[in-house]
Amino acid sequence: MLVDGMALLFRAFYATAVTGQFMINTKGVPTNGVQGFVKHMMTAIGKFNPSHVAVCWDMGSKTFRTEMFPDYKANRGEAPIELIPQFELVKEVVEAFDIPNIGVPGYEADDCIGTIARTAHEDVRVSILTGDKDILQLINDRTSVILLQKGYGNYQVHNRDSLYNEKGIWPEQMIDLKALMGDPSDNYPGVKGIGEKTAIKLLQQFDNVEGILENLNSITKSQRAKIEQDLEMLHLSRQLAAIKCDVEVSCSLETASLQINREKVLNKFQEVEFKGLHKFIPNEKELA
Repeated sequence: MLVDGMALLFRAFYATAVTGQFMINTKGVPTNGVQGFVKHMMTAIGKFNPSHVAVCWDMGSKTFRTEMFPDYKANRGEAPIELIPQFELVKEVVEAFDIPNIGVPGYEADDCIGTIARTAHEDVRVSILTGDKDILQLINDRTSVILLQKGYGNYQVHNRDSLYNEKGIWPEQMIDLKALMGDPSDNYPGVKGIGEKTAIKLLQQFDNVEGILENLNSITKSQRAKIEQDLEMLHLSRQLAAIKCDVEVSCSLETASLQINREKVLNKFQEVEFKGLHKFIPNEKELA
């Protein structure tokens, strides 16, 4: 199981920050995001029972995507002051579980997840725990995506067929979908005036961006005009949307083997003053 660390941490932080519950310990450190992260991660481990786990992290806002397109994610404000100290704390807590933290400067967590999923041995089944639908493009015959839903312990699990049944396109077409319709949350526009419905229809007809461009005479005049006007942005948006699966990162099965030392974790919880989380930590017997 590959865990999208920031997706879990942000979700957990905002769930309690909205009511001002930052869970500040006696050292003055807010812990609400990290406590929620632990609940999300351990609830999923309990439900899906992976034999190996690793957590992947973004390593700052400067990436190869911001070099290609300086406005990439430029719509996102600074992290709230109460969240900032939790970026390091969460990694310390993950370390106490003997679960590897993985991140590569210049790349996003998605790129690390994609690379590890693609380079895992063909016998290895991979699940990706996230709240981020961008990762759906990584689904294949041995990689599934577990999307967090509201609350704890609620998931939508996608494989190739379930994604096709819901969206009408295959995982590998998700990059082309984002290229056409853009992504407001990542702040790139795609083709102005082409929304999700039109983009899906075009992909069902012509498979991918190349197929659409080869058949511009077969689409409506209005669609053709929009695409021709934004051709450069269409290609750039496709590059921004594509998760890189050839990053210099590796994670051996040995280091990711899930072997939680309950005492070590509980000592860490005590040090950072987490209360009531011991029930999320399985006994050695339960992990066997």
